[in-house]
Amino acid sequence: MNKINLDLIKNVIAISSGKGGVGKSTLAVNLALALKGLGGRVGLLDADIYGPSQALMLGARDLRAESIDGKFVQPVMRYGIASMSIAYLMPEASQPAIWRGPMVSGALQQLVRDTEWGELDYLIIDLPPGTGDIQLTMAQKISVTAAVVITTPQDVSLIDARKAIEMMKKVNIPLLGLVENMSMHICDACGHSSAIFGKEGANKVAQEYDIPVLGRIPLAMSIREQVDQGCPPVVHEPRGVYAGYFFDIAKKVIHYLSLKDDQKSRMFPDIDV
Repeated sequence: MNKINLDLIKNVIAISSGKGGVGKSTLAVNLALALKGLGGRVGLLDADIYGPSQALMLGARDLRAESIDGKFVQPVMRYGIASMSIAYLMPEASQPAIWRGPMVSGALQQLVRDTEWGELDYLIIDLPPGTGDIQLTMAQKISVTAAVVITTPQDVSLIDARKAIEMMKKVNIPLLGLVENMSMHICDACGHSSAIFGKEGANKVAQEYDIPVLGRIPLAMSIREQVDQGCPPVVHEPRGVYAGYFFDIAKKVIHYLSLKDDQKSRMFPDIDV
C-alpha cells in the first residue's frame, strides 16, 4: 500500500492513548513546543477530526488555513511550530465534523498530504483516543517513526493503554515509551502532593512491555489554565517547573529516537538547551 510522501520530514511521532481525558493533546502540544525549544523544526498535526483541540491550545482558534497555489494548504504557524487541524478548515470553530468513518480517514490523508509542511525534524501527530479508523489509516498511509502512549496511573486507564500499545505492535510501529499523566496532584496553595489516581501504574505496564517511562506529569491547575488560554506551559514559562516536565520528556524522546536502527530517525538538529 502506497504511503504518503513525507520525505522532507525526518521523524513522525504519534501520540496515542487508549481512552480520552488522559491529557494526550496537552502532551502533544507541549512536546512539540519543547522539541522546538530544543532546536528542532517541528510540525503538529491534530488528527482528532471529531474533537480537534490543538487550535484552542495554541491560541489559534479564530485562525484559518489558506492556500497560496490552490493545491497545498499553508500550516498555521504558532510559537514557531507549523500546525494543521480540521478546525482551521471549518467555517466556524464550533462547527462539528458529522462524518462517517471513510470520510474521516480521507480527511486525515488530506491534512497530511495537502499541507505544505516543508522540512521538519519532527512531526507530532495528536491521535484521537482509541484504536479505530484514524489509527488504522495512519498506520497504512503514513510512515510513522515511533509512538508515545500516555496514560494515568489508575487501572481503568491502564487497561486502555495496553490496548493502544498492542495496536502499535500489531501495525509494526515502534514504541518510544509511556508517559504517566496526573501522576500526582500538587496543591497550588501549599505545594503538597498526593497520588489521588494511584501510584506506579505506568511502571507496571512499562515492565510488562519492556519499554521506558518517559516522564510523569502532575495534575496541576496551572497546566490546565495555560493550555485553555492558548499559551501552554512550555511557552508561558519555559524555565518554570511544569515546562520542565515536558522538556525532560522531549530530551528522552530525542535520546530514544537516536537509538533506533532506522537511519532516518538518526537525523537530528543541533540541540540548544
